[in-house]
Amino acid sequence: MENHVPFRDRATAGHLLADRLARLELADPVVLALPRGGVPVGLEIARRLNAPLDLLMVRKIGVPWQPELAAAAVVDGCDPDYVFNDDVMALAGLDAAKMKPIAERELAEIERRRTAYLAGRAPISTAGRTVILVDDGIATGASVRAALIALRRRGGKRLILAVPVAPRQTLDALQPLVDDLVCLATPEPFYAIGLHYLDFHQVGDGEVVAMLDSARLGADTANEGAAGGT
Repeated sequence: MENHVPFRDRATAGHLLADRLARLELADPVVLALPRGGVPVGLEIARRLNAPLDLLMVRKIGVPWQPELAAAAVVDGCDPDYVFNDDVMALAGLDAAKMKPIAERELAEIERRRTAYLAGRAPISTAGRTVILVDDGIATGASVRAALIALRRRGGKRLILAVPVAPRQTLDALQPLVDDLVCLATPEPFYAIGLHYLDFHQVGDGEVVAMLDSARLGADTANEGAAGGT
């Protein structure tokens, strides 16, 4: 495994990931980025693979009296998915019905963000496609795990996790959930994700919107060129 850290910035990491992914000869890919930090990484991959870029948003659902303890997560999409942490649910004496009011609040927040970022555009369907889930790095992997479980339920043909940097232990735990896993560096010891970048500024909402618009414009241009060549 290459050791590219520290990365100059997220776009550089995206270029490097795109190089690796391009070797896999992926059929009908769609890139799903975890906002906000995963978007600049995903944009470079989408451009290289001539693939659509969409967001995949995951919201933790905490135990009501201990919100930091995740009992479940909700993952957005055409049909939002709920992924439950069975051990925590059992320990806290919770079931899906008791979690529903909290889950609905988190789903409303997802919809608010999708409207802000994508002007209410419907999520891209992943059924039958090669799905590439992208972030700017992984630490514990809790959100990524929920996202992968939800994506697997949605019938993608091939599921790939692509990240610039993550601890080996976390990747080993996530490996069974995917068909392919691409990670450029697994530094030991592993500290905060941001320490593995020279530029790790907080990606603003405006940047996310601009990058998504750029990806959509590029895809539209490519589609027009393909149509003109037929």
